Amino acid sequence: MSIILSISIPLSAASDEPVLASMDSVEVALLTCQPHEEIYSLYGHTALRINDLRTGQDWAFNYGVFNYKAPHFVLRFVFGLTDYELGVLPTKIFKKEYAHYKSQVTEQVLNLTNEEKMAIWQALYVNCLPENCVYRYNYFYDNCTTRARNMVESCINGHIQYESRTDYTPTYRQMVHDCTKGHPWAAWGNDFLLGIKADIETDMRQQEFLPNNLMYDFARARIIRSDGNSVPLVKETRTLVPPGVQIVEKDFPLTPNECAIALAIVSLLVFAYEWKKKQTLKWWDLLLMTCQGVMGIVLFLMLFSQHPTTSLNLQILLFNPLPFIYIYKVYRRQKTIYWHLLLVMIILFLVGSIWQDYAEGLVIVAYCLLIRYSSNIRHGKK
Repeated sequence: MSIILSISIPLSAASDEPVLASMDSVEVALLTCQPHEEIYSLYGHTALRINDLRTGQDWAFNYGVFNYKAPHFVLRFVFGLTDYELGVLPTKIFKKEYAHYKSQVTEQVLNLTNEEKMAIWQALYVNCLPENCVYRYNYFYDNCTTRARNMVESCINGHIQYESRTDYTPTYRQMVHDCTKGHPWAAWGNDFLLGIKADIETDMRQQEFLPNNLMYDFARARIIRSDGNSVPLVKETRTLVPPGVQIVEKDFPLTPNECAIALAIVSLLVFAYEWKKKQTLKWWDLLLMTCQGVMGIVLFLMLFSQHPTTSLNLQILLFNPLPFIYIYKVYRRQKTIYWHLLLVMIILFLVGSIWQDYAEGLVIVAYCLLIRYSSNIRHGKK
């Protein structure tokens, strides 16, 4: 709050010539920050900069402020109940933070009139007041990047005309994969939680949830004024923070696919042992059913998430809470319909892979479960 009070903004009508003339010294810019190794930063970041070259006021307005220590933060984030807020701090501190992480920050100075600069400055000030600054965050549809874009668009006297990209129509999942290269388990977690809606091709506006995509589109956009005049949206592009050498932190040594292959090898060894001994190992069934059920509970709960891309996830055809209903009968080696239900779930799951891109290794896991079906049916008949 003390920072907000220290900001001096132009409070005047658009017809106040002296105040408007003072906006000649003000630059409004879009800041695009490249990723660093923290998991929350893998997708980059966006902020808006207001820099008054005459008075020395230089502020970074950042829609990505959150408190990860808040109660149940991870759980609330997964269910789409996370509240973010607009924060403001001196640009020199903002730069220092990204210099510490060795992340490049690119500044695109916007080609705005004095009226538009004043409108953005006033709107940002009002937006960062305590009663206005909090908003319900959504990763794909309402985040730090889309908020910055919407703020600029709402203060333009006219409209922004973007250059269409007919050669670039990735899905949300593909764009997330591009951001998580080198972090296979982060990619796996995203793929496990994202449903079939994440595999639909996106348009340009949907793609602008990612900072680099918005920076690309701003660089090629034009402002169409209400009087018909047209000017480039970006007047000048600068490197605010140069890139540094980042230390890449190692993930778990095995990738999801390698873990799935290891599971398949163990499954085949168990199957061979059971074939030779003419019996099934119930502890192996219980382990697989427990893992399958726990993963199923996660996907079942995601059906109630406010994230639109998680509401229809075909992976729930196989990973659902059903194993917990039959786990006692399997443990007691009682007659049960579970193994026939498992076969149906496996078939539906594999068919569903035609439409949805599953998390890495899960198709291999499905074949491991098919081995369990075969072993239990064979020995059950005997």
